[in-house]
Amino acid sequence: MCEFTPSWVIEDVISEKVNLERWAVKNVVHMLENGATIPFIARYRKEQTGALEVDKLREIKTQTEELKGVQQKIFTVLTGLQKQNKLTEHIKRSIRNAESLTEIEDLYAPYKPGNKGTLAERARALNLESIANDCIYNPRRVDIKRCIKKDVKGLSSEKEVQTGIQHIIADIINRDDSVIKPIKDLCKANGVSIECSKFVVSKKLGAKTLEKAEKAQQTSYKFENYFDFKGTSKTIKPHQVLAINRGEEQKILTVKYTIPDNIRHRFDSSVERKYIRYDCNEAVRSLIRKAIEDCWNRLVQPQIIRQIRSELTKFSQKSSIDVFSSNLRNLLLSAPLKGHSILGIDPGFKNGCKCAVISQTGQVLHTDVVYLYMSQEMKRKLGQATERYGCKYIALGNGTACRETEKILTEVVHKTSTKYCIVNEDGASIYSCSELAQAELPNLDPTLRGAVSIARRLLDPLAELVKIDPKHIGVGQYQHDIPESQLKAALDSVVEECVSFVGVDLNTGSEALLRRVAGLNLSKAKSLIERREKMGPFTNRSQLKFVKGLGDKSFQQCAGFLRISQSTYVVDVESMNHSDVSSIPPMSQNGSEDPILISDEEETSKGKKRKATNAKVPSKVKKRRTSWDLEPLDQTWIHPESYDAAQKLEEQIGIKSSDIGQDHCIKRVKEYQKKHSIKEINQDLKIGEPTLQLILDAFVQPCGYDIREKHTKPLFKEGIRDIASLKEGTALTGKVTNVTHFGAFVDIGVGRDGLIHNSNMRRTELQLGYRVEVRVISIDRTTNRIGLSLEQKL
Repeated sequence: MCEFTPSWVIEDVISEKVNLERWAVKNVVHMLENGATIPFIARYRKEQTGALEVDKLREIKTQTEELKGVQQKIFTVLTGLQKQNKLTEHIKRSIRNAESLTEIEDLYAPYKPGNKGTLAERARALNLESIANDCIYNPRRVDIKRCIKKDVKGLSSEKEVQTGIQHIIADIINRDDSVIKPIKDLCKANGVSIECSKFVVSKKLGAKTLEKAEKAQQTSYKFENYFDFKGTSKTIKPHQVLAINRGEEQKILTVKYTIPDNIRHRFDSSVERKYIRYDCNEAVRSLIRKAIEDCWNRLVQPQIIRQIRSELTKFSQKSSIDVFSSNLRNLLLSAPLKGHSILGIDPGFKNGCKCAVISQTGQVLHTDVVYLYMSQEMKRKLGQATERYGCKYIALGNGTACRETEKILTEVVHKTSTKYCIVNEDGASIYSCSELAQAELPNLDPTLRGAVSIARRLLDPLAELVKIDPKHIGVGQYQHDIPESQLKAALDSVVEECVSFVGVDLNTGSEALLRRVAGLNLSKAKSLIERREKMGPFTNRSQLKFVKGLGDKSFQQCAGFLRISQSTYVVDVESMNHSDVSSIPPMSQNGSEDPILISDEEETSKGKKRKATNAKVPSKVKKRRTSWDLEPLDQTWIHPESYDAAQKLEEQIGIKSSDIGQDHCIKRVKEYQKKHSIKEINQDLKIGEPTLQLILDAFVQPCGYDIREKHTKPLFKEGIRDIASLKEGTALTGKVTNVTHFGAFVDIGVGRDGLIHNSNMRRTELQLGYRVEVRVISIDRTTNRIGLSLEQKL
């Protein structure tokens, strides 16, 4: 029923909230509803979105999902009210205009089944509405004594009658948008005051509350900053809101929100002007003023404060998720350390330091356990391992015993050309006990798997960290104060974005990586790997269409993010006869109508078998390495839907697909771009300019290009300092390890991260992984807290 639908349209609301063009929002909502993914829209549908960034697309998606939930709630509530015969035009209009679940809940609360009804409803049931209206519109006709009925509860005395009338007048005022809306707008614009104090534990409290409060006192020191806190809803920071909410819930803090007196006075005066007539006698005037006071204290102020608190909490949760997502993105996109063997160390006291050497492809070459109390033997073993396997780099986990291990490691690296890096080991222990770790490293003890994971995090952070639930990676704060479903959805989206934009090699990508590619999931990734293992390497992207469960829509979403490197495939065909056709890697003749060669047993994604006899088999087969239908564009981020345009552009520039990624080709494309504008290049192609730019960018990328190369590189060390050696005023370099709403934490190599508070940021925005030069401004050795000021971003 259209009368039970919202009075608003989703794209209009979102467009206004996030300040974006309506047409762009409408297109994004439409594409999302049709199964498009955020990475696909961001990279391949710029024309339809106005080139919106990923964060904006994700915000539109989140808002869309929330508003659809509001739509459903509106229908449910209005349907329920209609069945209860409580649906009036006023409540229907109010609920249809609501844009949040909180707003709907406030409107619906008095009408819920089992509710005794509002005080105004009870008064109306006693037939006091007419005299209440007379108080407002015809005060001379008011005679309260006529309504007194000694044997009726609520009418048995003049005071009870007056109270009932007050409740009705208060309800009338509270429903008057011309009065209430300006007050709400004022509160939002000017803010309300917020005060916190330490919760007072009293024996008067209930048993459960008392027990909870007494238990909470043990950790109350964590909230010392809020024992005498004062602020406003306009100035309070997101992390403060979440901390205050947690402290209040744990019975450590008492929180009070207050609307400023000037707004209260404005409310009183505006209501009096409208509802107290000039011809009111003193009794009616006094009655209406009491109703105004009751309306403010019981209805207006609590509702405004509840709404402001709800919006503050919601905004703070979103901000916290944004910080978590930004930190996670920067961590996942950290530059890999390619082409090196690495020694990973998971430090520990009692059970020793677990060590693992991995090859440049991540294979385990050596494992060992060394002990801090046997320092000489530990130095000898570490030195032998680095020398034997040619390890120029060591990854040291930042957990227990990290600094003690680092002291010994310093002596090892001084004698060699080896360098070490402190690696965040959060989640490594969870991974080492997982089914995935068991499958990857079945013959390795779980304690040693953690060392392997630490080494691989330096080798390729993205490939290793995707194996761990993002919330366990340890780059956010207040994650326990955020709805788990919202946090998981946001972080999973960031992982999908990073994996997709970096790209995954179709023939070497692990299940953990493939399942995170846009358009794929766990079952599709498994099917893809099964097909790869059974039929041999993929030779072109179009063969994805023959993977079980991967239809046209999935192909469209994932194809541009899956790449096939320009490698050759070995096929020993000297003894091959016609019956050996199925052993040849599947292929398709590029640029022709020839069918793709598949085996008799292979099925398309729709389950229809294609026979190998329909495929063309090479008439001449030589005993040598050869390539089967490699499409050079498959190693780029150009989407297959744009291959025709890309090939036309190649002819226009004068290059070949086989030359893409080579120096002379890159030079040719750059020279062409200098001589021709985008519009001139596009005259014959007639495609969207963003798509054209994407193709041109792909043409100037060298072979093996990785977008992570321009991101933060690991910070390697050759020595160690400790907090005892620090002095105020010392200048140091370090790496940002975490970013919060109140500042940034920096690893300066002394066993404890220092904090650059926002007030010492010099108006510079920092991100996780940034290298910075800082100055020590305070040292608290009892709490091991180090205060820093930012000198410059390196």
